[in-house]
Amino acid sequence: MPKLKNKVPSYRRHKATGQAVVTLNGKDIYLGAYNSAESREAYQTVLNEWLANHRRRPSTPKRSVTPADGLTINEVFLDYWAFVREYYRKYGKPTSEVASIKRALTPLLKLYGRQSSETFGPLALKACRHKMIESGLTRGVINNHIGRVKRFFKWAAENELVPPEVYHGLQTVSGLRRGRSPAPESAPVKPVPDERIDAVLKHVNQHVAAMIQLQRFTGMRPGEVIMMRACDLDTSGKVWLYRPSTHKTEHHNRERLICLGPRAQGVVRPFLVDDLRAYLFSPKLAMAEHRENLRANRKTPLTPSQRRRRPKRNPKKRPGECYTIGSYEHAINRGCDKAFPPPKKLNETEVRQWRKDHRWSPNQLRHSAATFLRKEFGIEAARVVLGHSSAAITEVYAELDRGKAADIMAQVG
Repeated sequence: MPKLKNKVPSYRRHKATGQAVVTLNGKDIYLGAYNSAESREAYQTVLNEWLANHRRRPSTPKRSVTPADGLTINEVFLDYWAFVREYYRKYGKPTSEVASIKRALTPLLKLYGRQSSETFGPLALKACRHKMIESGLTRGVINNHIGRVKRFFKWAAENELVPPEVYHGLQTVSGLRRGRSPAPESAPVKPVPDERIDAVLKHVNQHVAAMIQLQRFTGMRPGEVIMMRACDLDTSGKVWLYRPSTHKTEHHNRERLICLGPRAQGVVRPFLVDDLRAYLFSPKLAMAEHRENLRANRKTPLTPSQRRRRPKRNPKKRPGECYTIGSYEHAINRGCDKAFPPPKKLNETEVRQWRKDHRWSPNQLRHSAATFLRKEFGIEAARVVLGHSSAAITEVYAELDRGKAADIMAQVG
């Protein structure tokens, strides 16, 4: 029977010694006591290094699972994690980078956590990357995660927890290239067609609808629209100016200034209240308005038990004063599901795919605004409005105006 090309060498028991063993390229590699946690970990480590080295056994001898000297990677990580939780904070709350670092370092800790940090090298890093590829992550996400692993060792070298040459060795590992790795490419974020936005506006509350329209008109980020307050607005001029209390690039000492024209002002004006520090778009107010509408449109009288009903003193979930990016996106998803109901003949798997195909995210509204601004006013105008430091970043958000290219070629081509 012919050998399978993609067959993976198995974890086995060596009868003579009772050790665990794996055979790579015709040579046995002993892993320690059979069926122990250490030998299982060692098997995953050497196997991933072998796969990352294109199914060739590394020329360097296998490193010991238990380090003879120096800190283990797990021990270094404990110090690094304390630094991460303190450093990556904004206004007393952890930033999204904390969760990203945790996801990036998980393969490293699973494969090499018990090994000496001083023996970690480029091939081991490529083994971690291979584990990420196997998990189905896209090429861009993998490259970002590998950058975070390198940053972990840079911090460790900076604080004299590992020798500097460990970090310098990892710098030799280049990123995955488009079309030259098995990692899938992420689908580009597309702008949302106007008809799909209009369809969803009918199925969300007025607070969510206003935020959608503001993003559509101004191109602001989801995190900027959810935190809008009257005290952050300068309404003295013909064009209103909005300075978010916090924004994505403030740690680079960059000011974020968003201009609100007549259409955006018309969206904001009904939500202005006397309390200047109150959030304009509030889930708490949206829920109260929803319940008031239900009571006003009720067609049957309340029963005695309903009249005696009182709200819970300590409910597990309370609507907040301000939307989060997650709750804002969730509200849009519910609106998409109502605006584009799946056909009844679809099964459960097909329904999930239908909803995935017909949903859009708040970030796509920023892409829509960028595409319109670039088409009408050029790339530099789009860069200024969106608050980008470089036109190259705006290129990511703005769809190319291929219509102009077609018109030119119709005349000269």
